[in-house]
Amino acid sequence: MHFETAAALSAPTKVLSRYQLFNTRDVDEARVGVAHVFCEHALDLMAHGNRAIHAQMCYTRIKGVGLGRMTYGGDVVIEPGRLESFALVQMPLSGHERLRSGNIVVDTRPGLGSVIGPSCPVSMQHRAGTEKLFIRIDRDALERHCVQHLGGSMREPIDFELAMDLTGPSGQRWMRMVNWLFAEAEDGDSGSDRAGRSPLLAAHVEQMLISMLLMCQPHNYSERLAADAPSIAPAFIKRIERYIEEHADEPLTIVDLAEHAGVSSRSLFAGFRRFRDNTPMNYLRDVRLARVREALLQACPGATTVTREALRWGFGHLGHFTTAYKRRFGESPSETLARG
Repeated sequence: MHFETAAALSAPTKVLSRYQLFNTRDVDEARVGVAHVFCEHALDLMAHGNRAIHAQMCYTRIKGVGLGRMTYGGDVVIEPGRLESFALVQMPLSGHERLRSGNIVVDTRPGLGSVIGPSCPVSMQHRAGTEKLFIRIDRDALERHCVQHLGGSMREPIDFELAMDLTGPSGQRWMRMVNWLFAEAEDGDSGSDRAGRSPLLAAHVEQMLISMLLMCQPHNYSERLAADAPSIAPAFIKRIERYIEEHADEPLTIVDLAEHAGVSSRSLFAGFRRFRDNTPMNYLRDVRLARVREALLQACPGATTVTREALRWGFGHLGHFTTAYKRRFGESPSETLARG
């Protein structure tokens, strides 16, 4: 199997065929099948065009990453809005799709794909004869790896450039990774089946793919990731980060943190600004926001409330908390609780 730019794939109809999820000519069945992998959405036949569909999807997962191939086999309009819980990379094998996000319009085709971030509102017009590979990346995995590369917290959701050039140097690097990953998935002995049995291998595959995407596709953190790495952060910065992680449920102040670090408050602020592009108290807030999100996602129905978790983690002003939470995760805390 060889498709360096996704423009010339050998026997594309066979890619991931051992993982077929559905094969249908019914619009409602197609919508339900696609929603099972992605999210709820509107799916309608175009008013003018090929109104007969033959939708097919093949799909498998490796940890926080999903690999798939799909076609609707007709002219359809897809309206998912914001994806919220995942990012989506699409690489057309044939045909074309028109993606719209706000005032940005991209006509994808073989050699020109797309990357849709979790917080990016989008609609798609899928034309008959279009077939594509796609990679679904869980939002939590994407953000976790981005934070690791940044060496500090994310202040806003990651926002990718919508169009992805698959023919330039970065796109070709990305497609070499995709080529390898889909080839591995095709091999039942060493592909996604094996990765599913080996948490270590699955974690390695997830890390490689997400790191490659962060490097190859422009986004709102690209400049920070591309900047020359600063000199190694002083030990007191890492010590305070560990301390905050372990004591985030306590009423910490900047004085407490400076005393624990053994430096002045001014030095602590300066160190975080230089080496983390952040402040100690913002780091504490981000840790607490993450703890609230974790609690909301894991809660059983009726077991907790947004207010209870916000107060538990030190957020006394619920309006400010909700604003900060939505800016950080791209959805309101009540929406997170409803998904949990």
